[in-house]
Amino acid sequence: MTQTIYKILPAADWRAAQQAGVFRGAGIDLTDGFIHFSTAKQTRETAAKHFSGRADLVLVAVEGERLGSALKMEPSRGGQLFPHLYGALSLDRVLWAKPMALGPNGSHIFDQPGF
Repeated sequence: MTQTIYKILPAADWRAAQQAGVFRGAGIDLTDGFIHFSTAKQTRETAAKHFSGRADLVLVAVEGERLGSALKMEPSRGGQLFPHLYGALSLDRVLWAKPMALGPNGSHIFDQPGF
């Protein structure tokens, strides 16, 4: 997989990952046994469905190819294939991380190309 994939997570979880040098997952990830990611096309829907109105979030971009065989594309919401990482995310694999701003209607603003 050569595409960039994205993780939305609470800012506190991102700060903890930065201190540890690794992200092991948020609550749902730990419950499910893998880290949930989205493709660029899926990220807006993920934000709206799971994080609507939350202002304390970070969007993390990762080059999927750098995750190797631990990254699997698996069916999820509506049969779409979503990237799932089976293992921890080493922060040296992260391309960038940015706070997610909320628009006046409570939806997140995506100002990066491709969304």
